[in-house]
Amino acid sequence: MRIDIVTLFPEVFDVPLRTSVIGRALERGLVEVSVHDLREHGLGRHRSVDDYPYGGGAGMVLRPEPLAAAIDPLRRAGAHVVLLDPAGERLSDGLARVLAGIPHLALVCGRYEGLDERARTSLVDREVSIGDYVLTGGELPALVLIDAVARLVPGVIEAASHESDSFATGLLEHPQYTRPEAFREMEVPGVLLSGHHGEVARWRRRESLRRTLERRPDLLETADLSDEDRRTLDELGHEADHA
Repeated sequence: MRIDIVTLFPEVFDVPLRTSVIGRALERGLVEVSVHDLREHGLGRHRSVDDYPYGGGAGMVLRPEPLAAAIDPLRRAGAHVVLLDPAGERLSDGLARVLAGIPHLALVCGRYEGLDERARTSLVDREVSIGDYVLTGGELPALVLIDAVARLVPGVIEAASHESDSFATGLLEHPQYTRPEAFREMEVPGVLLSGHHGEVARWRRRESLRRTLERRPDLLETADLSDEDRRTLDELGHEADHA
């Protein structure tokens, strides 16, 4: 997968892209990332990339000419251009999986009051938000998107790890335990020590349903649930009512 980033602050990406899973993916050539400084396409002696908004108002707006100069070559190279913007589609596991299937992404990091609307309309294929709040720029959202997408590229992490991820099945992931068996008078559930794979799988599914019911019941409206899952949820609901 190839990812290009258009930003006014290239230095933001230096350390995160060299760290942990993403850093190893880059070293192994599974993901290629290039960062492009929008200021290189700025206008005039001061490399200006923004100007006051027509009609008045606070803040500055990114001009369309520098954006076009930075993005047009990436579009010609076949990139799917994604603008990180609070007004965009909310990033989800499903969207991350869609984007992971696109071999070339170009991420545009907005700044100030945003982009000139003509640049947005003519240069951008998709807009993505990481939540209903406003940040100072699109750099941190771009890093979030890269992390969510790159880990899904084949070979970056074990494929089996994706199967039990929270949201992968429409539910939150079940609780996880490791050594020691006892910690501060809390024991690892006995079923996980039993070696009985079928019982372990049933326990994990039940706990996944329990956690989703308690923390994100909204997810149950669209989750792919079996008849057994629905019976389990009824039992869990009765347990909660009588707790």
